[in-house]
Amino acid sequence: MMHTYTIDGRVQQFPQAGGWYYVAVPQRYTEILQPLAVRGLIAVHAVVGEVSWDTSLLPMGDGTHFIPLPAKVRRANQLDVGSCVNLRFMIRRSAA
Repeated sequence: MMHTYTIDGRVQQFPQAGGWYYVAVPQRYTEILQPLAVRGLIAVHAVVGEVSWDTSLLPMGDGTHFIPLPAKVRRANQLDVGSCVNLRFMIRRSAA
């Protein structure tokens, strides 16, 4: 049975024009999951509300990770920068 990780966080956005929306991954998860990283990415299946999608934990460059929030997820859950979000994810096998 796969373990489900849960993040209660706030939606953030990278400051550059067209910057991605994302949720920061707690450091404790990065530490646990780092051995699974392939080129810094950790393949996961994420769920917010009723929307699920395949994505990856992406490195921030400071030793932590984030999960990008696609427009379909934000629209379906009425999320914007600063919104509180409950995100669940589980590890998936990467296609690499």
